[in-house]
Amino acid sequence: MGIFTRFSDIVNSNINAILDKAEDPEKIVRLMIQEMEDTLVEVRSAAARSIADKKDLNRKIERFDRDLNDWDNKAELALRKGREDLAKAALVEKSRVLTAVDALKQDYIAVDEGLTRLNEDIARLETKLADAKSRQKTLLARHKTASSRLAARRKIHDYKIEDAMVRFEQYTRRIDDIEGRVEAYDLGLPKDLNHEFASLEAEESVKKDLDALKRRIEAENKVPAEAD
Repeated sequence: MGIFTRFSDIVNSNINAILDKAEDPEKIVRLMIQEMEDTLVEVRSAAARSIADKKDLNRKIERFDRDLNDWDNKAELALRKGREDLAKAALVEKSRVLTAVDALKQDYIAVDEGLTRLNEDIARLETKLADAKSRQKTLLARHKTASSRLAARRKIHDYKIEDAMVRFEQYTRRIDDIEGRVEAYDLGLPKDLNHEFASLEAEESVKKDLDALKRRIEAENKVPAEAD
């Protein structure tokens, strides 16, 4: 079953409201268009049948009109020839034909009015279909643009993360190198009091360098974040 199940659902629908509630507006628009096109084919087929019915009824009415004139002429002829009985019989047939003609004309009027409504329905449906197709083009264009922007953002984002990780690894190796040099000074040295004070002083110097390096890393990492 499609989005629409009856013609009135289509012509009275609010496409904006349907798209606002849809999880996949592009899919809904495609289904709308398909349903509208199918319904339009059905309505046009009904209109074609009505046109054929009108032509058939018109031919029958014209034929009966000729029969009316024929029976009227026969009744007049019979009366002129003194055959009143035949004249009455001809007029009875004329009356029968006249009744049939009146019925056909009522059918013709009904079919003609129905065809008028079908023409109006076709015009309304074509308007809805054109609107849906316009929305389809807009949605496709928006989707294409959004996808391109998303792809570009992903590339930029991935590059910044990768670049930041590289810088972080470089700074980590530099810190490891400084700490390694400090530990290297302690290798093979006696643990006397002077040496311990010297170690404290070295550690304090290293700590200052380390703190300064950490502050610089933090400052550099803030710059890409603010740029995002």
